[in-house]
Amino acid sequence: MNLHRLLSAAERARVVDRPADAVAKGLRKLLRNSRVDGALRGSWLGHPVHPLLVTLPIGAWVSAAVFDFGFGQPQTARRLQALGLAATPPTVLLGLADYSGLDTTQRRTGALHALGNAVGATCYLAAWRSRDRTANRVWSLAGLLAVSAGGALGGHLSYSQGAGVRRWESVPFQRRPPVGDPAAAGSEPAR
Repeated sequence: MNLHRLLSAAERARVVDRPADAVAKGLRKLLRNSRVDGALRGSWLGHPVHPLLVTLPIGAWVSAAVFDFGFGQPQTARRLQALGLAATPPTVLLGLADYSGLDTTQRRTGALHALGNAVGATCYLAAWRSRDRTANRVWSLAGLLAVSAGGALGGHLSYSQGAGVRRWESVPFQRRPPVGDPAAAGSEPAR
């Protein structure tokens, strides 16, 4: 199975166009290129903030699985599930701000990315609310699977589709061959 081909299929998911366009239009109207829009989208940092913040819920949920399954510490796992849930709303807010500036193809991937992560967060909420350890484990594994799929789509959105790349760059980007590439031999670095 070619994972890149599978992830690229999200770009052709026209079924999400109508709701995806409506959400983007509503967000653009709400944010209207305001200072809040720039701040949420990372103008102060020079790149999007959403990819940084996603490390909190993902890290908490992966760590929860390690503590539960690896170390047999279900209480620590539940606390980490709660930490991931607490980090989810600001992560979603920043993701929505970024979503408002995507093109049609990127919005398709972004919508499926958001859907996968919403399913994952819902599973983690069910896990955290469950007092039964087996149910908690089943829900958390389902959540981890959904968040993994959503995260893969988020990576595709950023790295394959270039969403948010060079948005706040002040100097035009010049592509240079990688260090050690024969094409780079004898060439001067761009200044």
